[in-house]
Amino acid sequence: QVQLVESGGGSVQAGGSLRLSCVASGRSASSYTMGWFRQAPGKERQFVAAISWSSWSGGSTKYADSVKGRFTISRDYAKNTVYLQMDNLKSEDTAVYFCAADNWGPATALLTDYEYWGQGTQVTVSS
Repeated sequence: QVQLVESGGGSVQAGGSLRLSCVASGRSASSYTMGWFRQAPGKERQFVAAISWSSWSGGSTKYADSVKGRFTISRDYAKNTVYLQMDNLKSEDTAVYFCAADNWGPATALLTDYEYWGQGTQVTVSS
């Protein structure tokens, strides 16, 4: 069992930056592939970014096309924490952002691959 707690959301103007954090606790939490997803009102949850455990493809990353070049995912194994640095934010980035953990495999964009989910943190970008 893995518990995930997100933080770092808030309100920012377009062009600004935020950094989200997700602390994972539980057995072997540091060996999970970690992902970020987001869900805007009335829309389906969508993939944002993922980072694999270092033993999978050397800690590879994957990004949605809509955030490439603006968002960066990283992880600190000592702190069992995964980060999502979000730069040059746009109004369309407004959503609740969820952290997720996958107990096996490389970085994946498939929502159904993730077994554990956090409660989410709200990000609001005003234009």
